[in-house]
Amino acid sequence: MKKFLGLIDGKADLIFFPMGTDLDYVTGIHREIPTYGRNLHPGMWLEGMWIAPGRDPILTLPRMTAEFGQIGGTDGMDVRVLGDWDDPRDMVRKIIADLNVKDGATVAVSDDAEAESLIELQNLISGVRFASGTDLLRPMRVIKDADEIEKLRAAGVITEKAFAATVAQMKIGMTELDAVSEIDYQMKKHGSLGPSFTTSLYNTGPNHPLKFGDKLASWPRVLTPPVSVLFDFGAILDGMCYDFGRTVCFGQPSEEQVLVHKLIMDSQRAGIEALKSGSVTCEAVDKAARDVIDDAGYGDKFRHRLGHGIGWDVHEPPFLTKDDKTMVEEGMIFTIEPSIFQDGSVSARVEDCIVARPHGGEALTSGFQDLIIIE
Repeated sequence: MKKFLGLIDGKADLIFFPMGTDLDYVTGIHREIPTYGRNLHPGMWLEGMWIAPGRDPILTLPRMTAEFGQIGGTDGMDVRVLGDWDDPRDMVRKIIADLNVKDGATVAVSDDAEAESLIELQNLISGVRFASGTDLLRPMRVIKDADEIEKLRAAGVITEKAFAATVAQMKIGMTELDAVSEIDYQMKKHGSLGPSFTTSLYNTGPNHPLKFGDKLASWPRVLTPPVSVLFDFGAILDGMCYDFGRTVCFGQPSEEQVLVHKLIMDSQRAGIEALKSGSVTCEAVDKAARDVIDDAGYGDKFRHRLGHGIGWDVHEPPFLTKDDKTMVEEGMIFTIEPSIFQDGSVSARVEDCIVARPHGGEALTSGFQDLIIIE
């Protein structure tokens, strides 16, 4: 918090961080796994922390969150609870006065703050100007310290253990839903709060069309040979998110299945070797890995960027992609996730979280390097 306050001096008169990644990062107050539908409480728009230079921060919570939300890490904080029948505007007016925020103030908010919060603040602070609090925090978040790296490494351990336990349960005739449910269960069993994002399978074969997004249609499908099963999932640990991928082949692999798997592994290896802090841009790392697949004639089947920053969110800037000229710095963590997607044929993908180092990337997970075969 102290370091962050040094960053905002002169750039914002007030920061409002709702429950989410930014608040988690600066305070250790963990956010919850989100739900599909919004779960609103009266005055929900003020749920979060109010921070002003030279003042003690104030955490505001609706009563339902305070009593049932299991909010931890608030000892010693100025916590103010809004009753179900209290007026949230009155509470925020007092906070504005306590923090000495004047008309025309610049208020920085998280990029994922609710529009309702901004509308209410616009009515409470005359001439208010809004800025991105996430952007102010980004210079700190983009470089991970040793503690953050070890947390993400531990999240990777949970992820690989969950994958190993799932592979041990895999068999011909299981459905896609069986595999997804097993992964999610095993992550929780091994210590994750839940999946860091929606666990996904990208599966292809002569009788297994590639389906993106239509889960209710794809989950009941039976995995019978020949089919390439491509995993994409990750665990959560202490506020940090992992992202991981491997390829499983149901049935004896064809020569092309062996080839495309070797290509994505060679491509990832090239990307990891290229991730040299202080001497390479993000787009150069993408090119180093992409060239391996391009040179083999599968370039059009590698349909996305090589990777993304990761840590407190699953996808963070910068990105390993063409035209991202950000210089790679030590302590940045990226996914490196080349793939070959072929609808109606064999496919493969791999994904690990990689720390940028002066002499090349350091992989936080490195198991299951060989093509996994289920017969």
